[in-house]
Amino acid sequence: MATKRHNSSSSHSTRGGQQGGGYSARSNNPNYVKPKKALGQHFLTDMNIARAIADAMSGGGDVLEVGCGTGVLTQFLLAREDIRTWGAEVDSESVDYLHRHYPDFTPHLIFGDFLNLPLGEMFPDGFKVIGNFPYNISSQIFFKVLDHKDLIPEVVGMVQREVALRIASPAGNRDYGILSVLMQAWYDIEYLFTVHENVFNPPPKVKSAVVRMRRNGVHDLGCDEALFVRVVKAAFSQRRKMLKTPLKAAFGDFGGEEHKFFGLRAEALSVADYVELTNWVHDKMEG
Repeated sequence: MATKRHNSSSSHSTRGGQQGGGYSARSNNPNYVKPKKALGQHFLTDMNIARAIADAMSGGGDVLEVGCGTGVLTQFLLAREDIRTWGAEVDSESVDYLHRHYPDFTPHLIFGDFLNLPLGEMFPDGFKVIGNFPYNISSQIFFKVLDHKDLIPEVVGMVQREVALRIASPAGNRDYGILSVLMQAWYDIEYLFTVHENVFNPPPKVKSAVVRMRRNGVHDLGCDEALFVRVVKAAFSQRRKMLKTPLKAAFGDFGGEEHKFFGLRAEALSVADYVELTNWVHDKMEG
C-alpha cells in the first residue's frame, strides 16, 4: 500500500521513567529493535509520557498512528475503547516486533510509508492522526495533513520543539513562519508540553514537544487557496526584508501599485492579513 520513507517509531518525549518493551536486549533477540538513524528513530521509553500523548486525543472514530515503532504509544491507544486504532510503520523490523507482541493489532497495521498512503481511499469518512513524528519528515507529515484537512479533524504529534513552537506561534513572533500560517489557517493549535532528551533510545540532541491540532470552523478561506500558499511562501522567502521586495520578486511590480502591508515583514501578518493580501495580489494579476 506504500513504500519507503522515514516514519516514526515511538519517538521523542519528556520527564523520565520506565523502559518500554523492545529496548533492553540486543542482537538477534526478538524483543529488541535497533533504532535506525536513517529512519529518524528515537524510541520513547517513558510510559507516563506515552500515556499522556494517547490521552490527549479526543474520543471517537478511526485513529492512525504514524510510526508505531515497538508499540510504546500503540499499547495505550489499543487500551482505549472509544477509538479504533490503525498504524502505519515503514520499518520491517518494527512491523515484525508488533506482529509478535500485538497480534490482535495485525489487521490494522499497515506496512508502508504514511506519506505515500492513499488516505482518502482508506478513510473516506475521516480519521485522526497521532504519533511521535521523526524530525526529518515532520513538516512533510503536516503538509500531508493539510492535503487531507477535510478528512482529518485532529492531530496529536510529538515533534522537534522548534517545529512545535513554529506551528503554534502567533503572528509577530520570531518563530512564526510558513508552516504557522498554513496550519493556523485551518487548525486551532495547542502546545501541550515540552519533552526532554533523556527519555529516548537513543537520546536526540534537541528537545521535543507535543502539539494538538483541531480543525477550526473554516471551510473557505475567502481567497484562491493555491495563490494563498504561493503568497505566504513568497513572503517568507526573504523574511528579513519588507514584503514589497519578495512579493515583487515573485509576482512582478503590480503595475506600480503597493499594498499597505508592503512596509511590514512577513511575520507581522496574521492569517486574515494574508487572505486580504492574496485577494489584492489576485486582483492585480487579473487586472
